[in-house]
Amino acid sequence: MTALILFICLIILFALDMPIAIAIGIASVIALLTKSDLSVIVAVQRMYAGTDSFPLMAVPLFMFAGSLMESGGISRRIVNLADSVVGWMTGGLASVAIVSAMFFAGISGSAAADTAAVGSILIPAMIDKGYDRDFAGAVQAAGGSIGVIIPPSIPMIIFGFLTGASIGRLFAAGILPGILMGMSLIAAVVVISKNRGYGHTRKFSARDLLISFRKAFWALGAPIIILGGILGGVFTATESAAVAVVYALLVGLFIHKELKFRDLPRIFIDSAVMSSVIMFIIASASIFSWFLAIEEIPKLITGFLLGLTTNKVILLLLINLILLMAGTFVETTAALILLVPVVIPVMPKLGIDMIQLGTIVVVNLAIGMLTPPLGICLIVSCSIAKNKLSEISRAIVPFLFVLLIDLVIITFWSPITKFIPDLLLPPR
Repeated sequence: MTALILFICLIILFALDMPIAIAIGIASVIALLTKSDLSVIVAVQRMYAGTDSFPLMAVPLFMFAGSLMESGGISRRIVNLADSVVGWMTGGLASVAIVSAMFFAGISGSAAADTAAVGSILIPAMIDKGYDRDFAGAVQAAGGSIGVIIPPSIPMIIFGFLTGASIGRLFAAGILPGILMGMSLIAAVVVISKNRGYGHTRKFSARDLLISFRKAFWALGAPIIILGGILGGVFTATESAAVAVVYALLVGLFIHKELKFRDLPRIFIDSAVMSSVIMFIIASASIFSWFLAIEEIPKLITGFLLGLTTNKVILLLLINLILLMAGTFVETTAALILLVPVVIPVMPKLGIDMIQLGTIVVVNLAIGMLTPPLGICLIVSCSIAKNKLSEISRAIVPFLFVLLIDLVIITFWSPITKFIPDLLLPPR
C-alpha cells in the first residue's frame, strides 16, 4: 500500500511538471510519513548517505574539466581534426559532427556537454552549407548521445557507485560500443546525404590531416591521460578527473592561451550549478531507491518478470524496453538510481555480469536522450538549430533505428563489452 502511495504521488508530481529531484524527494517523504515505524529524519540521512561517496567526486570534476576544455579552444581543434579525417565523405560536415562528438566524448563524460560544445560550432556550419535545419540538429543530437558511452562517462560512474562495479572496467567496456555507435551513425549519415544531395566539404589531404593532428595534439592528450592512467592502474577514476582538471587548466591557460583567468569564475559557477543539479537528483533518488528496497519492490518485479517467461532473450528484450521507456520520460541520473536496483536481481538468471549490464543500461539511457519529451540531446540541438522539437524529432527517427540495432548487438554479443576490460583490466 505504501509503495502504491509512493508511485501515485510521483506520477501526480510529474504531471504537475515538478522538477524531477523535487518530485522524487517529496513523493518519498510522503511515503515515509505513512510508515509509523520510520521517522522523517531518515530522508535527510539517506540523502546525505547517497552523496557521501568518493567515486561521485568524479562527477563535478569531469564536468569542470569539460567546461575548461571547451573554453580553452579544444572544441574547435577537435572539429578541425575531424574535418580532416572524414570531411571528404558524402555529407562530410554531418560526418564531422559525429566524429567530433566521439572525440569530445573522451573529454566531457556528458552527452549534453558534448552536444552543446560541438553543436555550437557545427550546427550553424551545416545550416550555412545548405543542410536542412532539422537534419543538422538531429545529426548533432545523435552524435552527442555517444558522450555517455565513450569514457569517461558520468552515468558509468554513477552505475559503478550504485553497484560496486569497477569504474575502470566500465570505462573500458564503453570503448567498442561507442565506436560501433559512431561508425553506424556515420553510415546512416552517408546514406541519407546521398538521398538529399549533401556533398563533401573538402578533398582528402594527408598534409592537412597531419597539420590538424598537430594542432589538436594537446586536445587529444586529455582522453589519453584519463584512459591510460585508469587502465594502467596509475590512478582511480576520481583521481583521473582531478588530473583532467589540472591538465585542462594548464593547456587552456599556458599552451593554447585561449583560456583567461577572468573566465575562471564563470566556469566555476557554471560547473557548480550543473554538478549541483545532478547531485541533488542523486540525493533525492537515494531516498526513493532505499524505500523501494525496504518494501522489496525489486524482488516483486523480479518475480513478476520471471513469472512471465524464463527465456533469456525475451527477458533481455523486456528489460531493454523498460530502460528505453524510462530513458524517454525520466532524467538519466534519476533513471539510473531508480531502475538499477530493480534490474540487478534479474541478472543472475540471465548470466550477465555487472560490466555488461552497465553498458546495456547506459546505452539504453543514451538512446532515451534522443526521444521527446525529456531527450536532453534533442533539446540542446533544438535550441542551437532554432528549430521546432517536433521537426527534429522526426529527423532523428533514422538514427534511432540505427542505434536500436546497435543496442541489440551490445545486448546479445557480450565480447563487444567484455573484450577490452578482460584484456586490460582482468577481474581479480
